[in-house]
Amino acid sequence: MAEAAYATLVANADYLIGARALARSLRLTGSAAPLLVLAPAGLAGLDELEGEGAEIVPVKPPEVSEAFRERHTREKQHAAAPFTRGDKPAFHDPLMNFAKLRVWELEGYERIVFVDADAIFLKNCDRLFGYPEFSAAPNVYDALDGFHRLNSGVFVARPDKRSYAAMLAELDRPQAFWPRTDQTFLQSFFPDWHGLPYTYNVLQYVYFRLPGLWHWPAMKILHYQYEKPWQEDHPRRAELAPLIDLWWSVLEGGALPESLDTPHKAA
Repeated sequence: MAEAAYATLVANADYLIGARALARSLRLTGSAAPLLVLAPAGLAGLDELEGEGAEIVPVKPPEVSEAFRERHTREKQHAAAPFTRGDKPAFHDPLMNFAKLRVWELEGYERIVFVDADAIFLKNCDRLFGYPEFSAAPNVYDALDGFHRLNSGVFVARPDKRSYAAMLAELDRPQAFWPRTDQTFLQSFFPDWHGLPYTYNVLQYVYFRLPGLWHWPAMKILHYQYEKPWQEDHPRRAELAPLIDLWWSVLEGGALPESLDTPHKAA
């Protein structure tokens, strides 16, 4: 059994570019741990990720009922639980989010640290492999009440197919609806989740909405929740330009900066 690996999910072709930046940032931190890329079988462009040293793991969303699928289409999910604090791009697929749960099937690894494909590593995070299941950072980006909720963009899992089977039984209960898909589900399934420092999953809105929490020397992973840095005509470029530029620099082979401070003052 391999000891540990990082994993990410490329839900569709629009996330390929994000995973490339993630893979490059991982190597910039000096980690030798493998990166597993969960992706639909046959998705074009995965060879580019293999060229970055990633291992492709074909996946599909969990086997769920047709009624579950109907409740979690993009249109119905966004209508029932609208995103009011930021915008999700058109390629956001709520149903595919649940494919993250497939990491629990990968019993060839003792620990897996999952990181969303719209994130980049800023420092070595290998110490996360020593954290217990289920560990995740809080969902903090515009108010401190986010410390009561987890964000599933970074989490620590211990693969076990028995756990996966238990998840499926809970996931597709009659009339079950998970407003924030895998994130809501995982918080329900692991109510006593272990809290990671928020610095292991710094959500990009912290930069301009909670600048008092922006402390570059301590930050480990930067997560571009809501709008993605590779989107054309980025709707929040005015607020996030330095973070967008940082992401493009990493993608294009640049080094991680020694500092990146927010120009905004804490209230």
